[in-house]
Amino acid sequence: MLKHQYIKWVFIALLTCLWYAYFSGKLPLFLIFVTLLFWLGITTWASFDIRLNYFVKAHSSNKKTDRNVVALTFDDGPTEITPEILNLLEKFNQKATFFCIGKQIEKYPGIAKSIVGQGHIIANHTFSHTNKMGFLSKKEVHNEIASTQNIIQQITGKIPNLFRPPFGVTNPNISRACKENRVEVIGWNVRSLDTVIESENKILSRIVDRFEKGSIILLHDTSTKTLNVLERLLIIMEKKQIQSVTVDELLNIKAYK
Repeated sequence: MLKHQYIKWVFIALLTCLWYAYFSGKLPLFLIFVTLLFWLGITTWASFDIRLNYFVKAHSSNKKTDRNVVALTFDDGPTEITPEILNLLEKFNQKATFFCIGKQIEKYPGIAKSIVGQGHIIANHTFSHTNKMGFLSKKEVHNEIASTQNIIQQITGKIPNLFRPPFGVTNPNISRACKENRVEVIGWNVRSLDTVIESENKILSRIVDRFEKGSIILLHDTSTKTLNVLERLLIIMEKKQIQSVTVDELLNIKAYK
């Protein structure tokens, strides 16, 4: 498992040695640039793969569970599609975790209340879900998380303990802001790509081919496409006797403070 602090100091030490060798005339300059590019490549890759735990510890699955369970999670709501998602989950007696955007909760407060009222978990997914998440200052990330915490508390009476950064992006600023807000970071190990792939069949196959006991599955309650995929997925899960539980139950951590 890669760790940012360890890798950083390894590369600093390596570059120091390389510079010494270069100025001693024992090393061509291009090798230093290759090393820098390699370091940049690792950092960029790790920033976009939350499962690596490079900048922040993120829970992405529970492979140790002996139960036939997974955790269905939905990002970017609530939206007008969310009530239909909730109806399907109720029909199949399944539970899920909803990582909600603050501004969407303000737009659909009644749906946020329904998520909690129907026994699902509401969690933090920042206020704005900005595309610039990876470039925000620590203070800006802190405010994105804290403002959504306040909105969720005001509307549902719950203070989330669970947080998922938009796009799964992590960096030192996001790590520090998560520590300040005392939230557990939640990733995934099955990414449906339901916002990218157009074919419902391909989305469903991608999920079914990848999930196993203890998986955390990433979906979005933002389109009828995902709604259709979910219904087919729940039918498959029912036949295979796979239960969806909330993330906190899967991981044995607190959902709320």
